[in-house]
Amino acid sequence: MSKDPNAIRLHIPGPVEISPGTYEAMTTAMIGHRSKDFVSLYEEIHPHLQAIMGTEQPVFLSTSSAWGIMEGALRNLVAKKVLCCCSGAFSDKWVDVARRCGKDAEALQYEWGTPINPADVDAKLATGEFDTVTFIHNETSTGVLNPLKEVAEVVRKYDDVLLVTDTVSSFSVVPIEFDKLGVDVLLTGSQKALALPPGLAIFSASERAMERSAKLDDRGYYFDFHEFKKNWEKFMTPSTPCISTIFGLRHQLLTIAEEGLENRFARHEKLNDIAKAWVVDNGFEFLAPEGFRSKSLTCVKNNKDINVAKLQTILRDDHKLALDGGYGKIKGKTFRISNMGDETEETLGNLLAALDDGLAKL
Repeated sequence: MSKDPNAIRLHIPGPVEISPGTYEAMTTAMIGHRSKDFVSLYEEIHPHLQAIMGTEQPVFLSTSSAWGIMEGALRNLVAKKVLCCCSGAFSDKWVDVARRCGKDAEALQYEWGTPINPADVDAKLATGEFDTVTFIHNETSTGVLNPLKEVAEVVRKYDDVLLVTDTVSSFSVVPIEFDKLGVDVLLTGSQKALALPPGLAIFSASERAMERSAKLDDRGYYFDFHEFKKNWEKFMTPSTPCISTIFGLRHQLLTIAEEGLENRFARHEKLNDIAKAWVVDNGFEFLAPEGFRSKSLTCVKNNKDINVAKLQTILRDDHKLALDGGYGKIKGKTFRISNMGDETEETLGNLLAALDDGLAKL
């Protein structure tokens, strides 16, 4: 929380509010990124990252947004054609990114708010056209939690197809088992579920992914998986990392360990249930269908045709709270309530009370 009395508390689904402890950790004295101190820092956080990812594979740190690794995965893995599972703003964008990287890409397109159907993925892969699938676990723009386990099971049927999964808004919110699922690239970013400032991406790659990458000679340098692996072997990064953010990451990982992963999952689910109860009690509806709703945020359908922009203004001016008013083509048709990161019953309750006040003033 900022000491600025005029600071606006973030209740948007990324970047999310950052705790005072995290800010304090980020003021740790700077160290050299090729020093023993940095090696010690990376060695300390690495097992914590592996535990959240559910992997024994190396976990890499990239000074970029998650989009850096999303693009990098395409450059490292796609030799033939990529199938992009599209059901929201971020998954839709992956098709455009792939084509800009010179890759042959096809969208498996759904209406926003509709979860990915594993049977449709299976039918596409059965054609033999594809060697890579992109998939967003938790589509932040729509509040849809896509069926990762079921899609991973489908992809594993095809020996030559690799699965790339974005977990930016589900990482540490729900259980993710990279090794058991058989995912080939699992990536996340710092500014959503991990409650850190933007600018740090974290990912792991399977042995199959590394083998595919080694065969491609146009994967670039900055996001070359083999550069990450070569430097990871010394607990370093290919280029200068965002060291202050990594100090913040260490603080967050230690905080998560103290809370306990299972307790963290339960806290997110409880807060999410509170938010969903507010939606129902106030006569709103959900964009995502039952059984596929995010645990880290709630995408509320504006079925009551309220003035969402005015509601945002009331929360900002009267309560110093930032509310998201919907993303992309569903802006104003939805609004989103985030409960990810370090939120508590008290902070969420404060937001919901402010929403009650805002609705009364519309």
